Amino acid sequence: MINTNDILETINMIREENLDIRTITMGISLLDCISEDENRLCQKIYDKITVKAKDLVKTGTEIEKKYGIPIVNKRVSVTPVSLIGGSLSPEGFIHVAKTLDNAAKSLGIDFIGGFGALVHKGATPSDEKLISVIPEALSETEFVCSSINVATTKSGINMDAVAEMGRTVKRTAFLTKDRNSIGCAKFVVFANVPEDNPFMAGAFHGVGEPDAVVSVGVSGPGVVCSAISRLGDCDFTTLAEVIKKTAFKITRVGQLVAFEASKMMGVPFGIVDLSLAPTPAVGDSVAHILEQMGLEVCGAHGTTAALALLNDAVKKGGVMASSNVGGLSGAFIPVSEDAGMISAVGRGALSIEKLEAMTAVCSVGLDMIVIDGDTPEDVISAIIADEISIGVANTKTTAVRLIPAYGKHPGDTVDFGGLLGHAPVIKLNEYSPSRFISRGGRIPAPIHSLKN
Repeated sequence: MINTNDILETINMIREENLDIRTITMGISLLDCISEDENRLCQKIYDKITVKAKDLVKTGTEIEKKYGIPIVNKRVSVTPVSLIGGSLSPEGFIHVAKTLDNAAKSLGIDFIGGFGALVHKGATPSDEKLISVIPEALSETEFVCSSINVATTKSGINMDAVAEMGRTVKRTAFLTKDRNSIGCAKFVVFANVPEDNPFMAGAFHGVGEPDAVVSVGVSGPGVVCSAISRLGDCDFTTLAEVIKKTAFKITRVGQLVAFEASKMMGVPFGIVDLSLAPTPAVGDSVAHILEQMGLEVCGAHGTTAALALLNDAVKKGGVMASSNVGGLSGAFIPVSEDAGMISAVGRGALSIEKLEAMTAVCSVGLDMIVIDGDTPEDVISAIIADEISIGVANTKTTAVRLIPAYGKHPGDTVDFGGLLGHAPVIKLNEYSPSRFISRGGRIPAPIHSLKN
């Protein structure tokens, strides 16, 4: 039976507490687009995406009007392009990236993900050629996002790929230096990447997925923060229970939208990603949730414990609300996209070392962190290696999205606008990891990966 109080509570979540559906993402397989002819390949890619996703924006708009739930982004993810590139030249991969961009423009969507590769145990010639042009692809397109998986718990860490990622990030930053190196905001390096993630920049359509699928990413840090505020001082068990119940309600909204979108577009429902994805908007911050728990500032001692409690409770509540939970799911801590994180870094309360510690207990990893534009490639690679090793050792997804903003140094602030927000340039350790990174090869999988 429909409860009037539940309806009013949901309306208040939307109006007052920034509850939204962060994204409806359609995943599309491009495996049947493979062709030896570059032009034919690109035409098939364009045709399939624009036909399969032709109603995506319209569907999102209609659901918004029907239920009054804001849907912030409409996105498409595709099969990792290196898997369909075959014998393409590096220039051919750039042609594919521009084709993806044109398809996104035609559809009126916000982003398209999948210009990437899976190289956790080694790279094929196709992988290598795609990786070599990621900086150009991201600088010459507007909507294309790229991700590379460099490690899994089962395979260990491909350190040759990690070293290459440092060079890729640095060159992407240089090619988009006139736009605060924003190209790096569309590129993420993963360990244990999920194949059903609807969130950019890491979204792609995994090979085990259907031909097309619709997934939803929910948000709602403001809703959780308000619920904790109403609690006052209580013990941790009570705190966890309230977060679980709140996450349940948020996820049910996502489930409703996912079912509606699936039915309207005639494609299978994939997953609900129940991540608490913050925005720069006031009242929509994961850092503020942690502070509401009792920390003076996010980054104070106790922050990692508070985040662990939050992440666990969100997952437990969400799993009870939907049988199709997937993707990343948990709490995101992107610095530039979270007003509380921005403030904490600016006040000196939150360092990159503390952020790295926090990633051991939350979703994803070092995300949207602006660093000195003069940071050497090997330092970027070493930061990636540190974060990726947390994912491998803990059998969880971790990722890195660093932005070495050209011409910017600690003390400066970089503004990206929109959902990407702004962030202070964070100070890094000044000692060199060059010799370590130059070793190359692969860091073996941990002993606990041997579970067969």
